Amino acid sequence: MPFQPLVTAGIESVLNTFLWRDRALKPARQRLLGKVLRVDLNEFSSPLVLVFSERQIDVLGAWEGEADCTVITRVGVLPQLRNRQQLTSLIRSGDLEVQGDLQVVQNFVALADLAEFDPAELLAPYTGDVAAEGVSKVLRGGAAFLTRGFQRQQRYVAEAITEEWRMAPGSLEVAWFAEESAAVARAVDALEKRLEKLEAK
Repeated sequence: MPFQPLVTAGIESVLNTFLWRDRALKPARQRLLGKVLRVDLNEFSSPLVLVFSERQIDVLGAWEGEADCTVITRVGVLPQLRNRQQLTSLIRSGDLEVQGDLQVVQNFVALADLAEFDPAELLAPYTGDVAAEGVSKVLRGGAAFLTRGFQRQQRYVAEAITEEWRMAPGSLEVAWFAEESAAVARAVDALEKRLEKLEAK
């Protein structure tokens, strides 16, 4: 499935909002000027090509020229690229394949790591600053709520498994139970035979 122009325009807008408008990130951006980063995602037939210039990032669905660096990965791996400590382990595990100049993807990940992603910045032009900040707080609160809920569920499952493990009988208990069951079965057999004899009389 190829990337539609609307999708590439949306990605471009988000990247420019968070990575190119913040003056504090200018030194980190300088390392990427003139570079081309191609991102091949397993789920899509066409690449995402990021072209870095002085004024902005251009995101394209096709590129005729050579890319300085090509990254091959899955969509699910992309959020982990915001943490530069993850980069080496992702490459080592095979979740991320890098062809060409590794420095380009390292510099891009470092830039993304420095940026503060705030949904309010994206919403402000459409809803106004106050409403955007309110929505942003709700989103952050919702994310924190979901994270806490997920951690609570993990803890519950871990405790349930531990409790089940504690309650599970040991091998000696199982052997004893099997022996006792066999003894009861023998006693029932003997009782049935005695009853049959009494009925015969």
